[in-house]
Amino acid sequence: MFLLDFIGSQPGRIVRVGAGLALIAAGVLLGGGWLALAVVGLVPLAAGAFDFCVLGPLFRLPFIGSKFRQAREGR
Repeated sequence: MFLLDFIGSQPGRIVRVGAGLALIAAGVLLGGGWLALAVVGLVPLAAGAFDFCVLGPLFRLPFIGSKFRQAREGR
């Protein structure tokens, strides 16, 4: 599946960090109830920065990024 391959790759990590930062910035700038958006943005930011894949367990793949990539290569 292309999406899983992309998410586990280096460009995918960069996109996750960027998306997380964008969500955090939007939530902070909009304020009020939109601050929840900033909290949600922490998930992709942390996932990209610390190299883990939150979708991995949903597809019976490892959570840790390096193990996730190994499992995708061994299919």
